[in-house]
Amino acid sequence: MKKIIYTVLCTQLLLSCNSNEKISKDIFEEVNKSMEVKKLSEVEILEEAMKWGDEISTEAQTQLITALQKAISEKGIPEAIAFCNVEALPILSEVSQKHNISIKRASIDFRNPLDKPTEEEFPILDAYAYNSENDIKNEPNIQKFENGEVLLYTKAIQIPNSLCLNCHGEPKTDINEETLDKIQKLYPEDKAKNHKIGDLRGMWSIRLPKSEVIKRL
Repeated sequence: MKKIIYTVLCTQLLLSCNSNEKISKDIFEEVNKSMEVKKLSEVEILEEAMKWGDEISTEAQTQLITALQKAISEKGIPEAIAFCNVEALPILSEVSQKHNISIKRASIDFRNPLDKPTEEEFPILDAYAYNSENDIKNEPNIQKFENGEVLLYTKAIQIPNSLCLNCHGEPKTDINEETLDKIQKLYPEDKAKNHKIGDLRGMWSIRLPKSEVIKRL
């Protein structure tokens, strides 16, 4: 909208100049106003980053759950493990490209080695784990990196229901032999078993370029 207003006003100026008409003070003020860079406080930027991070993590979670439930209903739990191995990362990659950000799931108890936390992510995960162990509610978090040019949004992921225990619960009690064999074949370094409902599974880790956040304001 600002670009349209600016173009119209500039056109008015050019026409006025070409026709030797007097340019009004109001037109000059409008042009100057349209060219002003909006001054944003750090609080406004962080609030927008938090809001956007919530939206992106919800979008990604919804896509993954929908696709997983479809795989389970069509092929069963063991084949859903294969689905996660092949399809989960491309889904997250699609979300990343759509929003020009970087998104992943990070976990200390990772199943896929690509979910292993970085040096930046590990202390945040550790804090979420402490909160979970001490019945403190985990809230989404924003951290600044790269001199404040990247805002890292994180949100804890917890085991929501018994469906998840079919792949992340106790072996031979929640996870059947067929599923265990599939996990072992696809993820020989698996650390993501023996969970219970409500356990911390990991966290969403979304790197938001500050410049992209500002574009939304």
